[in-house]
Amino acid sequence: MLKTIFKSDIEMSHERCKIHSIKPQQVFSKRIIDDTELQQRVTANRNLILTATPYMEKLINFVKGFNFFVLLTDGEGCILNAIGDEEILSEAFSMKMIAGAFMNEENIGTNAMSVVIKTNAPVQVSGKEHYIKAYHKWTCSAAPIKDNQGNLIGVLNLTGYIQCVHPHTLGMVIAASNAIEEMLKVKQYNTIQNINAKYKKTVFNSIPVSIITSDVNGKIRFYNKKALNMFGSSDNEIKTTEMQGLIEDWDKVKNDIYLGRSVSQEVNILSLRNKFHCHLTGSPIYNSEENTIEIVYVFQEIKKIKKKSNCQAYYTFDKIIGEDENFIKVIQYAKKIADSKSTILIMGESGTGKELFSQSIHNYSCRMDGPFVALNCGAIPKELMESELFGYESGAFTGAKKGGNLGKFELAHGGTIMLDEIGEMPLDMQTKLLRAVQEGVITRVGGSKYIPVDVRIIAATNRDLKKEVELGRFRKDLYYRLNVLPIYLPPLRERKGDILPLVKYFLYSIGKRLNKEDLIIPEEYLKKMINYSWPGNIRELENIVELIINTESVPEGYFGGEDCKENTLVNINGGSLKLDDAEKEHITKVLRKFKGNISHSAEALGIRRNTLYSKIKKYEIQT
Repeated sequence: MLKTIFKSDIEMSHERCKIHSIKPQQVFSKRIIDDTELQQRVTANRNLILTATPYMEKLINFVKGFNFFVLLTDGEGCILNAIGDEEILSEAFSMKMIAGAFMNEENIGTNAMSVVIKTNAPVQVSGKEHYIKAYHKWTCSAAPIKDNQGNLIGVLNLTGYIQCVHPHTLGMVIAASNAIEEMLKVKQYNTIQNINAKYKKTVFNSIPVSIITSDVNGKIRFYNKKALNMFGSSDNEIKTTEMQGLIEDWDKVKNDIYLGRSVSQEVNILSLRNKFHCHLTGSPIYNSEENTIEIVYVFQEIKKIKKKSNCQAYYTFDKIIGEDENFIKVIQYAKKIADSKSTILIMGESGTGKELFSQSIHNYSCRMDGPFVALNCGAIPKELMESELFGYESGAFTGAKKGGNLGKFELAHGGTIMLDEIGEMPLDMQTKLLRAVQEGVITRVGGSKYIPVDVRIIAATNRDLKKEVELGRFRKDLYYRLNVLPIYLPPLRERKGDILPLVKYFLYSIGKRLNKEDLIIPEEYLKKMINYSWPGNIRELENIVELIINTESVPEGYFGGEDCKENTLVNINGGSLKLDDAEKEHITKVLRKFKGNISHSAEALGIRRNTLYSKIKKYEIQT
């Protein structure tokens, strides 16, 4: 009888490598494109790069300090972006795993990215599964990124040393790629919705009459430019005004419309400026059951509408958790300088809350009603940096949007711009930023017009900028322009008294968000948390608390030393907290974990089999 042999994707890939004349001793990709072609690819994949970058950062932050790097390629395997821990990333760069290098099978042999391109499915490639020997020390986990039609448009890859990688690493990458796909769908949907909304808004604003809609009780829902200026109001004022506050004898108008009658009559308008007569036409809007759900009113007047920014800051100082005396002084100092026009430089390690402070300062300042725009300078490829900051004119480069595009400085006009990871900004861009800081004007890419901007700048960094200046990696004049009002955020290890309040806060807020019961963390584990150095600071602490909430157990060995005796946690609100009930619950969990195996369960519990049988009988536990 013949036996059918199915070869694995890796084996088939190795065979193809021989056909492509890939040598195991090869180190560099056969194809690395020049800057001109790379710029074209970056522009063509701009939406993919900007969408994927935050998720790449989250991946790296989750594994920070364990020597990992993340690559994003296009659908053909061309590297578009790379971030990660400095040591392993430098090693990758020395092997020319840089933007513009192709990681497909035909150019660099078998690796996770090349297999994804061939199979259109996620994969983890480890050690000697790589065709070239230079990659044998690594494990690569990669997943496809597809468009709405299921076409491969990119690959997300997480690489680390073989001894540091867990099979769950691939799951993290798959989750990130799925999130990127969903965000791309949302962006596409929002683009379509925005186009439709702009179309409708343009049509309504082009009509030379004032239009307002309200519900049947008179609460205003929509208005056009003409109506806004007719009533001499602002956005907030007209939104909080009801129709009876605008139309005299509105009750009669409402009743007529509610009875199915259209209204066409002169009415007295109670404008916020003055009282005047106006001809009103009112008509009902029906739902599918032919019930009146809204009323549309057509008046006669004209004018303009105020622009409202979509950029918002959500955090305020009252949301900052801290009892440490020195940390409270930092908060007080930040409040004191919030209203100043001078530039602020926030320094601190990753995860100490630099953006939280930036938003809080904005919301505490006189600019709180203006936009808050944040840009991570380390997350934007240098080819896109200038257009992101200063915008671009129509036709400035291949793929530029018709009509041009506003940059972050223009979007932040009248408000605050936060430049995070300012130490990562390329030197040539530092020169252009310096001019914007000094003169308060910007010039779009491809344009020559000087555009004045009224922006309060908050820069943030986890680097020692003074040292970067000495090393020639950061402009001295820009440093002194930014470092007018310095704020230093201490790492969590320097404010140990805040660890327990933060744990308590995250247990409550994350538990509420995940709809989980309150948990009790063992005292000995809390001591380990207090004594831990927290290299990832508050962000790391939040991640650990979320892990504890999701698993209802503490991660073994995370803080070094001996593990806690009790790994499984008890819900505070999960029923009775009597000792017998807690013991029953714990024994049930252990039995479930070992699938009812008495010997293994007794060994794990540290008791004899007979004792376990007695307790099972006592508590009437079903095995």
